Amino acid sequence: MENVHLGCLAMGMTPAQAASAAPDVIDLARLGKSVYLPMKTYSSGMGARLRFAIATAARPRILLIDEALATGDAAFKERSEARMQRMRAEAGTVFLVSHAAQTVEETCTRAIWLNYGRVVLDGPADDVALRYRKWAWAIAKDKPDDARHIIRAAFAQRQETLVRVNVPVDARAFPPRHARGAGTRAS
Repeated sequence: MENVHLGCLAMGMTPAQAASAAPDVIDLARLGKSVYLPMKTYSSGMGARLRFAIATAARPRILLIDEALATGDAAFKERSEARMQRMRAEAGTVFLVSHAAQTVEETCTRAIWLNYGRVVLDGPADDVALRYRKWAWAIAKDKPDDARHIIRAAFAQRQETLVRVNVPVDARAFPPRHARGAGTRAS
């Protein structure tokens, strides 16, 4: 329980918000009585489920998830996908880092395939994931010529990605999380 509370505080919640979010975090992570044990006793999957539940409880405007959906059983996968859909519906931006093409297809609307730091392809998630899957299959089956053909075709078809950051009229209305409450420090 202390991990839930501290994790929520670390995500920028107030103590009251952390207390309010705790039941939802516990429900999503489904750790059972293990929620009362030290985190060092958790399996890697249990830890990943708890971290995912805490991160998504904070309702961030931008969330980065690195392979977290790949852990856990089928039931957790369903719960985490439902949470991701809810977050997208609430107009948040979610960046999912994954090698699992099926997860990308099921979870994302847009995908960017990177290879050694270079953008191979950027487009609809189902198209990019399918091409990545074919390339990965060719690599796994020791068919380097096929893999080379697939990645070259993807490079040839890519278009430059334009990223535009819209700054609110009053940027002070959205201070960075680490700056929240800065004016309330005791002297």
